Amino acid sequence: MTERLLDVEDLHLSFAGVIAIDGVDFHVDEGELFAIIGPNGAGKTSIFNCLNGVYRPQRGSITFGGKNVVRMKPNKVAQLGIARTFQNIELFENLTVLDNILLGRHLHFTYGPLAAGIYAGRARKQEIANRAKAEDIIDFLEIPAYRKSLVGMLPYGIQKRVELGRALAMEPRLLLLDEPVAGMNVEETEDIARFILDIKDELGVAMILVEHDMGLVMDIADRVMVLDFGRKIADGAPDVVQRDPEVIRAYLGEEFHSTELHSAEIEAAEAAIRGKGSS
Repeated sequence: MTERLLDVEDLHLSFAGVIAIDGVDFHVDEGELFAIIGPNGAGKTSIFNCLNGVYRPQRGSITFGGKNVVRMKPNKVAQLGIARTFQNIELFENLTVLDNILLGRHLHFTYGPLAAGIYAGRARKQEIANRAKAEDIIDFLEIPAYRKSLVGMLPYGIQKRVELGRALAMEPRLLLLDEPVAGMNVEETEDIARFILDIKDELGVAMILVEHDMGLVMDIADRVMVLDFGRKIADGAPDVVQRDPEVIRAYLGEEFHSTELHSAEIEAAEAAIRGKGSS
């Protein structure tokens, strides 16, 4: 039986009276690929910011691995096993691919400055072990040719892989992917989709995916939650969600808001939703 990894209950977040998240509930199971979709401004990234401790919601609970993380600082949440990638690449451009990925191992270095200066004993052993982990990730993401390259000189698609690799270097139990294929061409999108599925199948890491490419979401997600103006309007299997009248209305407008849509209209709406955000 699959165990529940994350439970979010009655989450509320607002800024100066503007509601960003309005009583949202959802859960993620161990090893599950859960997607959150919705129009711009629906509250998707705000949920990520609550999950990793950047925002503190006014109400609600976030239970991860049996612990309520609502009042935890981001570094403590990371230590529990939640890692994140960002919509806009947040890498150190003047460092190599290997060094950027090694930065994701910071939670696994336990020696102090003195031991680091001497570089012997435990410090040396940990350095060797963590470099080996970073090299494994480089091989996993198929970027060994770039391991010594400065990140700022690399193509956009490779930089996105490096950012994914840095998050994986933390050895997370839950990986938050914030628009991992934004700005990518078709080939780059297919590559990232393949790596996401490999992370799920080979590494067993649970993921929450926020993405505007509906074709990608509907193809790879186990479950999908749809937000609109901070409120959950649907939650379920991809093929069920994309046929939901509320989802169709949120994406395509009021003229589609009917519980008596004909099959041809439903098919047209599904195709439109799947194509939303694709280039």
